[in-house]
Amino acid sequence: MRSIWNGAISFGLVSIPIKLVNATESHAISFRQIHTEDNGRIRYRKVCELEDREVSQAEIGKAYEDADGTMIPITDDDLSHLPIPTARTIEIVAFVPADRIDPLQMGAAYYLAAGGAPAAKPYTLLREALKRSNKVAIAKYALRGRERLGMLRVVGDAIAMHGLLWPDEVRAPEGVAPDTHVTIRDKELDLADALMDTLGEVDLEDLHDEYQEALEEVIAAKASGEAPPEAPAPAAAGKVLDLMAALENSVRAARASRGEAPAAGEAEVRPLTRRAAPKAAGGKKSTATAKKTTTAKKPEPARKSTSKAASKTASKATQGAKKAAETKSTAKKTASRKRTA
Repeated sequence: MRSIWNGAISFGLVSIPIKLVNATESHAISFRQIHTEDNGRIRYRKVCELEDREVSQAEIGKAYEDADGTMIPITDDDLSHLPIPTARTIEIVAFVPADRIDPLQMGAAYYLAAGGAPAAKPYTLLREALKRSNKVAIAKYALRGRERLGMLRVVGDAIAMHGLLWPDEVRAPEGVAPDTHVTIRDKELDLADALMDTLGEVDLEDLHDEYQEALEEVIAAKASGEAPPEAPAPAAAGKVLDLMAALENSVRAARASRGEAPAAGEAEVRPLTRRAAPKAAGGKKSTATAKKTTTAKKPEPARKSTSKAASKTASKATQGAKKAAETKSTAKKTASRKRTA
């Protein structure tokens, strides 16, 4: 592995020459930008604004732009002679328990390789001291133009270093958690625990990047002139109405996927129903009976309303008959008057 930084670990008065190498690598597929009309590559060229010409990498340096736009050149030699002890040294400042480090602070990982045979003894001494103490070392170092914080720990027979963010670079989780008050029942926690136990552990070596595999299939199909494979239809997302039922179903499905039989006495999942009134105990039996009687007599108001309706209809009929009789009487009187005249 190619080293990206050479220096030394400062461990009290002990100095350990080391080489810094990347501990991780990316397997992500990278794309090029193209002109869609003819597939021509789109390239970015580095051009000097004053001479209006493209320059090579060897002609490019670094500079700090002042507030008035003035460029102050900074060379690699300037950076290597910074007036700080960490310019070429990983300076260990403390040893702390590993659980004191917030995972949010952890960044890039590196291996520290011993720089030659003379470094083997102090390197091994530091490694074994870290092992026996069950602690990690907190260190300061300079890399890529700035001082950084690091954590040294043992990985196999090597010492690894994780770059750490400074504490003030980690944001507080304000406004992230839900602000709605909810109540979690013990039964729900028990089911969540059962689901966690059923899913169990996993060997990280068995996990792989399915997205990259699918992307490789698409590229291979396009390269051979075939149609790319179709994506499977997404599963219909249902609205979770009953958290208990969802947890129970999840536990059952996880056990089935692992070929396990349902646990003895496992609760059956039923749809939500309206809760029945609790049964009365002892001397309250008569009250329950009275309630049943009341429930049985509920249709009476319907009969009452029916009789009211019938009475109202009869009253209307009577009034109609009276009105008809009055009309008839008036008609007779009018006819009599006409004959008299």
